[in-house]
Amino acid sequence: MSRRATLSLALALALTLLAGCAAETPPATAPAAADPGHIHGLGADPATGKIYVAGHFGLFTLEGGRPQRVGDGTADHMGFTVAGPGTFYASGHPPADRIAAGSAPHLGLIRSTDAGRSWTQVALAGTADFHALQVAGERVYGYDSQTGKVWRGEGGKLVAAGRLDLLDLAAGADDPDRLLATTPDGVKVSTDGGERFEPLAGAPLLSFVDVTGRDALTAIAPDGRIHASTDDGRTWRAGGRLDQQAVAFTAVSATHLLAAAMDGSVHESTDGGASFRAILRP
Repeated sequence: MSRRATLSLALALALTLLAGCAAETPPATAPAAADPGHIHGLGADPATGKIYVAGHFGLFTLEGGRPQRVGDGTADHMGFTVAGPGTFYASGHPPADRIAAGSAPHLGLIRSTDAGRSWTQVALAGTADFHALQVAGERVYGYDSQTGKVWRGEGGKLVAAGRLDLLDLAAGADDPDRLLATTPDGVKVSTDGGERFEPLAGAPLLSFVDVTGRDALTAIAPDGRIHASTDDGRTWRAGGRLDQQAVAFTAVSATHLLAAAMDGSVHESTDGGASFRAILRP
């Protein structure tokens, strides 16, 4: 099997794993100890520098290498992104006890403006489960696992766009109509806000990608290799490597990277991926 075929298989398995997570029912009560469970999202609040971990049992910060629950919520956050200082978007499922009591199984798009302590409904409550969320200026994109569609919106109104099988989305405020998607067939790009996607020529097979500046992209491949582009994805430079497959990844900047591995560990790089250190161990 060629290296690209091996990486494509790894990416396809990651998509299968996420689908399995979506099918899981959260326990009626979260573990007594602070435990994110499966990690689905990472971010850093630009207001405080705090690192956030979104997982199967709620939202957590990392304090001295230990997870600390944010607020009292225990929702399964399948999607999570930091939109700005103290402002987050998320999606996923309510706790199982709420579902058993009659709540719809999907959160739709929710938003917090107090750094995750409380959440308000934005759109598609009860119907959408966004596994990938991305903010580009005033615009928000989401990939709904229930319909396989990309949704986009501003001001709380979402509209459905294209349909495809993807793991991650990336867009930037400089060109919010340009949207990247990582798929088992390679990176695809849309120039019309997610309506249509075409292969991004020359891009390596990637699991997660982020826009880190004008024409700048930082990404991680299924084998943990970091890749960076400074010309909007036309050419790429391979860098360091995380020694595990990432199940969540965020490029806070071109040099500050966060990655979660399948074993529940979280890793941080402050040198653009040349090296990583574990900041949370399972």
